[in-house]
Amino acid sequence: MKSAVETLNPTRVRLTVEVPFEELKPSLDAAYKKINQQVTVKGFRKGKIPARVIDQRFGRGAVLEEAVNDALPKFYTEAVNEAELNVLGQPEVDITELKDGETLNFTAEVDVRPTIEIPDYSGIEVEVDAIEVTDEDVDKAVEELRGRFGSTAPVERAAEDGDVLTLDLEAKVDGEVLEDGVAQGVSYTIGSGELLDGIDEAVKGLEAGGEATFTSQLKGGSGEGKDAEVTVKVSQVSARELPELDDDFAQLASEFDTLEELRADSRKRLANMKQYDQATQAQERVLEKLLELVEVPVPEKLLEDEVNTRKHNLEHHQLGQMGLTIDKYLEIQGKTAEEFEDETKTAAVKGIKTQFVLDELVSKEKLNVNQEELTEHLMRRAASSGMSPDQFAQAVVEGGQVPMLVGEVARGKALAVVVEAATVKDTNGEVVDLDDEDDADAETTEVTEVTEAAESADEAAEAKKDAPAES
Repeated sequence: MKSAVETLNPTRVRLTVEVPFEELKPSLDAAYKKINQQVTVKGFRKGKIPARVIDQRFGRGAVLEEAVNDALPKFYTEAVNEAELNVLGQPEVDITELKDGETLNFTAEVDVRPTIEIPDYSGIEVEVDAIEVTDEDVDKAVEELRGRFGSTAPVERAAEDGDVLTLDLEAKVDGEVLEDGVAQGVSYTIGSGELLDGIDEAVKGLEAGGEATFTSQLKGGSGEGKDAEVTVKVSQVSARELPELDDDFAQLASEFDTLEELRADSRKRLANMKQYDQATQAQERVLEKLLELVEVPVPEKLLEDEVNTRKHNLEHHQLGQMGLTIDKYLEIQGKTAEEFEDETKTAAVKGIKTQFVLDELVSKEKLNVNQEELTEHLMRRAASSGMSPDQFAQAVVEGGQVPMLVGEVARGKALAVVVEAATVKDTNGEVVDLDDEDDADAETTEVTEVTEAAESADEAAEAKKDAPAES
């Protein structure tokens, strides 16, 4: 077999392959054997039909077609390996010449990973938010904790902000009560925004037994999107009672003996959260600077597939779980279909470029992933997915996704190398030290979020092992 490679553009090549007919013999033998098992010819036992009889009865062309379909994947893979190509996706194969007893010639056009030159990235400088925890931040955190230990008690007065009401509701559209427009005993906190627009104004000032009617656009159900006349009746008004902010509360809500100790711990926790956010912000901005330095051509077919994958995941998974259509989602977001398409394409381009660049860095820096690093990453991914580590690990193995996880960890390490070489300062002009072990988790988290939806590039790269289909 002889093969040659023609570069069509930075992300696509054409392979031209010439196969001497004698190299088709194993596939021809397999074709005759397969046809033998599928057909019946009077006078011959099944599987014992001579080749000449098969040629006469069913045509030599049928045998050649079966043999070529069997042989193409092997010859294509040999040509790819010989040229040391890193291909993406399935090739478009065209048989240019097939002469019985002489030769098989074919071409295969396929996308390839572009060659990327990583420039000196040691001069990257970025600015991030300074870590500042104010007394107001601490007050808010303690108040949120206090709210979780609050209780409610019925009161005989008009409803106010923050009260918990027990309501009966009835919704009418065009004067008719909707089948699903009646609800009783609904618990609602004034100001929570959890029910209908306009309900807060309607119920504030009402006592138990009070009733009001207001107009609101329904957010779901049979009348979704329609204006409804809603009648609300208050059957009970309850006030929230919060514990006193004192040492007794600290002992109730935490392991601390005093309120002062609880506030100090809240301040420390907030600082740790802001430190994590700061590390993530640094990685995001360093990555953006790195991508600006590198010229990365994006294969058109890969980009098209990536955009379609993102739209499919949004429409059929995320929005489907919320009971929203894509049109309703765009309406809520205040976006046009064109704006959504542009944003999706921009995000897909960034994801693909990020993966290509960081994969090149993994190779350049000779980064490896050990079992401990892979296990730690698997534990984090399991936690974010809501599955147990064992369940997640089983799903990963059964889905053949272990290489994908290894790639995520490796890319996280590659980004960490770039961040370590960069100069990161906060808005106060202070140099930020990101070597703290607590920040390490953010490395893989950020890369996972940026490249997760570009996993199709990894999957496509594996496709070179699959059988190409004749075009």
